[in-house]
Amino acid sequence: MRRSEEMDLSKRALRGRDLVVFSNDWDGDPLSKVHIMRILSRDNRVLWVNSIGNRAPKANAHDAQRIIKKLKTFTQGIREVEPNLHVLAPLAIPFYGSETVRQANRHLLRLQVLRAMKQLKFERPISWSFLPASAPVSGTLGEDFVVYHCVDEFSAFSDTNGKHIAELEERLLRRADMCITSAERLYENKKRMNPRTVLVRHGTDHAHFVKACDPETKIPEDIAKLPKPIIGFFGLVADWIDQDAIIACAKAHPEGSVVIVGKTTPDCDDSRLRAVPNIHMLGRKPYADLPGYNKAFDVALNPFVINELTLNSNPLKVREYLASGLPVVSSDLPEVRKVGLCRIATTPEDYVKQVNAALADNPGPNRERAEKIFHESWEARVAEIRQHVGEAMLAAGKKL
Repeated sequence: MRRSEEMDLSKRALRGRDLVVFSNDWDGDPLSKVHIMRILSRDNRVLWVNSIGNRAPKANAHDAQRIIKKLKTFTQGIREVEPNLHVLAPLAIPFYGSETVRQANRHLLRLQVLRAMKQLKFERPISWSFLPASAPVSGTLGEDFVVYHCVDEFSAFSDTNGKHIAELEERLLRRADMCITSAERLYENKKRMNPRTVLVRHGTDHAHFVKACDPETKIPEDIAKLPKPIIGFFGLVADWIDQDAIIACAKAHPEGSVVIVGKTTPDCDDSRLRAVPNIHMLGRKPYADLPGYNKAFDVALNPFVINELTLNSNPLKVREYLASGLPVVSSDLPEVRKVGLCRIATTPEDYVKQVNAALADNPGPNRERAEKIFHESWEARVAEIRQHVGEAMLAAGKKL
């Protein structure tokens, strides 16, 4: 291939194709997958297949509500949620422990996806999986090309059968024509099973989050009334969040507020956080409102415990904080160090020290700080993805 052709792949690849995407539920928070597929749907047709889950549902209100929601979305059939972007909510039997049920689910999922592809008149589709749970179906749909896009060490999540998920992922890695990873540790791990593995780190919706620096952006009422300084966090409160670090920051600043914007996962006990008077848990907020909440923050936290899951992670919120122009204090994670621009803390006491340093050094949103992450847009990342996929397809003898 001539050099000029290589350079052109970021513009030529992934244009006018049909993509079958296995991912989280479309109606959840807009994670990296949503940003990537929104951009690709400008030039391709996308069938987004909602997750059938990595674990068996439990006898609690959260899982019951999730099942009811899935049943409702299933009855809606294929939904066109945006131009060129269609969502399928497949039905599955919720008893994952049985091999018989797993086989039935594989057959059921495949039939539902094939029916949707036929309805949309998909041809020579590219299968694009963000989840190991799609392994039994990926590569069985008459695809022209199979991509596994790995953004987490899924076997390390505490609420899953790690051994089973690892087996599914290995199967998917060996079947995929290529693997895209979002963190260097993931890249090193996955390339052992698929040599056609590449690294493309997360981007950020800079135009959205930089609104935190805009004088016209309104601060929501529920946070505007809280006493300063405001030490903020947005995202899931889950078992990978360092509650000790959050509590230490709150107790070090009784005159101020620690604000948590996000919901708590069903398996996580947040009672210790709720017991601290100046920790304010505001719940999940619409994505559109996040710049307003970030505008109220003086310092942003990324308080992760250190384990196999987080060491392989590339926390999207760090780039979103930075795009908001905020000073960030984070746990010592490899991908956070790669980004730079953050203060690193290793203990609850260290969190207090680093937060105090940030409060003393131009706290709150700052446009000059926000511009340092401008080049890491999702558009730039998708251009990298197009380049890598184009190279892999040509190497496999496929037409772009």
